[in-house]
This record gives sequence, C-alpha cells and structure tokens, in this order.
Amino acid sequence: MMLSPDQADSDLGWGQSDAESVLNDLKVGCLSDETMEGEGKTRSLAQPTLSREEKRRRRRATAKYRSAHATRERIRVEAFNVAFAELRKLLPTLPPDKKLSKIEILRLAICYISYLNHVLDV
Repeated sequence: MMLSPDQADSDLGWGQSDAESVLNDLKVGCLSDETMEGEGKTRSLAQPTLSREEKRRRRRATAKYRSAHATRERIRVEAFNVAFAELRKLLPTLPPDKKLSKIEILRLAICYISYLNHVLDV
C-alpha cells in the first residue's frame, strides 16, 4: 500500500508505515540458503523440515483424505455386515428370523460347528 504525500502514517489500519510493511514482506518472501550439515541440501527458514510423523499428521488432516478414509471405512463395515448376514443365514435358530447380535452369531456358529463335529464323530 503506497502512501500519498498528503496521507499520514496513522491512516494505516495496522500502524505500520509503508516502508516497514515492504521490508516485512521481503523478509518473509526471501529464503535463506543455509546448507544443512553434511548433506549439501538447502532449506528455508520459513518452512522447517517436518518429521515423517508430522507429514503424516498433516496429510491426514486434509478434507480429501478424511473423505477418502470415510469412504473406505464405510465399504469395510458394509462388507463386514454382509459376511455376518451370510453366516447368520447358515445357522439354525428358532424362530428362523430371530434378530441376533454379532457376538451371538459368532457364539452360535461355534456351537453349531462343535455340534456338526460331534455328529461326524458318531
């Protein structure tokens, strides 16, 4: 923002003169080319090197990643529920359409397999 000759410094909303804001912009925009010890690589002071864990955390924080993860999780849970429904159809219960929880389905399957083994042994 350039000041006209008749405009005072106090007219700026942030209390800086134009020269100060330009210098600050230059400081932020400039990259210092410091070489990392023994590696010969350059890096910026404004962007510190991130650890693998921090990069992973930042990547997972994006909306695109969360959306993709939610979609994968939805597909996984749906496949899980389909597998339980198929197992449920194979188990005899009275009444046949009785609603069972997942743990009840697993326990009933264990008992039914044990019963079938016993029948084969006899």
